Amino acid sequence: MTQKSALITGITGQDGSYLAELLLEQGYEVHGMVRRASTEKFDRIEHLREKITLHQGDLLDQRSLVDAIRASKPEEIYNLAAMSFVATSWIQPTLTADFTGVGVTRMLEAMREAAPESRFYQASSSEMFGKVLEVPQTESTPFYPRSPYGVAKAYGHFITVNYRESYDLHATSGILFNHESPRRGLEFVTRKITWHAAAIKHGLSSELRLGNLDAERDWGYAKDYVKAMWLMLQQDGAEDYVIATNKSNTVRECCQIAFDEAGLGDFEKYVVLDPAFVRPAEVDHLIGDYTKAERDLGWKPETTFEQLIRLMTKSDLELLKP
Repeated sequence: MTQKSALITGITGQDGSYLAELLLEQGYEVHGMVRRASTEKFDRIEHLREKITLHQGDLLDQRSLVDAIRASKPEEIYNLAAMSFVATSWIQPTLTADFTGVGVTRMLEAMREAAPESRFYQASSSEMFGKVLEVPQTESTPFYPRSPYGVAKAYGHFITVNYRESYDLHATSGILFNHESPRRGLEFVTRKITWHAAAIKHGLSSELRLGNLDAERDWGYAKDYVKAMWLMLQQDGAEDYVIATNKSNTVRECCQIAFDEAGLGDFEKYVVLDPAFVRPAEVDHLIGDYTKAERDLGWKPETTFEQLIRLMTKSDLELLKP
């Protein structure tokens, strides 16, 4: 049996690095697409550099996408690249639309031209549900996005469905709820909390500034979630799936667990509420029902929220150890 080939856009990100590891374990030839930048950030995949092939490409540049697909000859394409931070989407709304929305169309067009037989995964997001119209959210819950990022993701989601139905492509969207790990960027609230708990413990910081402590999310472990992406592309037919834990937790609970793991006791002594971190339009109650994924893919989350926050805090305590 010949070795399968996969192309991952966004391979230098949290999900891309975990997915690359998983695909290598499954015996794949792994290709990644990276943007040309003046400062190259490969820290999440540094340990894989000798095992993967990188191609330069950009979701804003159609030709480069075709070239990357032609060079990698993938049986599977995972489109994980996007402007991934919701808060930034308020500052750069049109760039977010171009990358996270229209970029998906460019990717699908490139696939249609260069590898129409390959299977396509689109990283959709629970942020598309936004001001939720039902709890919990399933694959059939209507979208009501509350940020430029959520709106762009909804476009990317629907254009993937459209190409699947119009051109008979094997194109799937995974509607992933928040998923975290020690590789999460520091701008994301869970990692911001675990990093600051570790920094305060080691005497490197004295406070943690946060916005809405009562904001709730359905948080899972990125390493669990990339397995769901892979399972989707192993199915004979392409369908869309919600990937979540069906439980929600607050920012406050995240603080309690992280500061407990760091041995600091009451987190409220260190947390400063800062209006600068409150969103213009808050998302209400995101909680995902993964019933369909469990039924069709045999997938369910393996890591609890508490286990996740504790392992992230342990990792940051080790990372910042003097």
